[in-house]
Amino acid sequence: MGKVTFLNPEFLWLFVLLPFAIAWLFIKRNQLSATLRMSSITPFKENRTFLSKAKPSLYVLRLLALSAIIVAMARPRSVDVTSKSKTTRGIDIVMAIDVSSSMLANDLKPNRLEALKKVAATFTQDRINDRIGLVVYAGESYTRTPVTSDKTIILQSLKSVEYDDSIIADGTGIGVGLATAINRIKDSKAKSRIIILLTDGVNNSGTIDPRTAASIAKDYGIKVYTIGIGTNGKAMFPVAKDANGKLVFKMMPVEIDEKLMKEIAKNTDAKYFRATSNQKLKAIYDEINKLETTEIDEKKFYNYDEKYKPFVLIAFVLLALHLLHGFQSAFQSIGANNKYIKGIKGLGKAYAILIPLGFIFIALFHHFNH
Repeated sequence: MGKVTFLNPEFLWLFVLLPFAIAWLFIKRNQLSATLRMSSITPFKENRTFLSKAKPSLYVLRLLALSAIIVAMARPRSVDVTSKSKTTRGIDIVMAIDVSSSMLANDLKPNRLEALKKVAATFTQDRINDRIGLVVYAGESYTRTPVTSDKTIILQSLKSVEYDDSIIADGTGIGVGLATAINRIKDSKAKSRIIILLTDGVNNSGTIDPRTAASIAKDYGIKVYTIGIGTNGKAMFPVAKDANGKLVFKMMPVEIDEKLMKEIAKNTDAKYFRATSNQKLKAIYDEINKLETTEIDEKKFYNYDEKYKPFVLIAFVLLALHLLHGFQSAFQSIGANNKYIKGIKGLGKAYAILIPLGFIFIALFHHFNH
């Protein structure tokens, strides 16, 4: 059951008047009560009816009836909300990741490549309604995972990305990496297509000029967000391998062709970012996540369950009892005692019952036909 709310909550303010109603009933009761001294009330006890016995509680019933009417007028109801979502504009995304040896520099912890993999995995998990592909490049490039909506495949592929010069030649071929990424989504039917191009160096390999690749991306309407990864100043870079095949690190200046990266981003109506730490790299992916949003058409369905009907029934039952007592008191007051009085009393009882039932019928008829 959903949360109970009130359609007309302003009627609940009427409860503020209840203390005044209680005081008024108390005063009127004292004013209408007469004092008569008698030696015995035994004859009266024997002829008391149910309504006469219930008279002391009729004041309470009257207040309960009033309270029930107030709650009914406020229209309590519960609502269950169900949503139906439909993705109206999915995005195709290709992440082009530099896997050259310089990505093993440890200015980001534990190194640039591992820091990137962690952030890229979170980004992938956040893009629930989009398709994602993965391209890796160094001196050459290749598609690691075609564009797919299966995030498990992407996450497994990301996890196994590493530097391996036996598979791909070392170097930084920004142009070939971008061209391969473009080739993966140029024929996509998605209304929005983006590439996230990440590098930590200067273009020094490959057969395709990065600016030419950027022009091709622009012609296809593909945005290229570029990220330069690496601290300012110097960092420990792998420069060679020792006799055991382990990498040897040396402190060297960090060089990133930011001018080229900014130019690529600007020409494709995207943005360039510089990630100098793990925190900044995460913030960059968070910003791209916000910039490139998926349009979702969400419809909400409200199912209302009216709760006022029991309060209406309670109020009218209490009012019926009040009317019955009123008729009986009236007959007793006038001392009615003739051959017609039995029929008149029956008519009074019928009136006391039928009038509240009539109001109940009207309320239910209005509810089921509107």
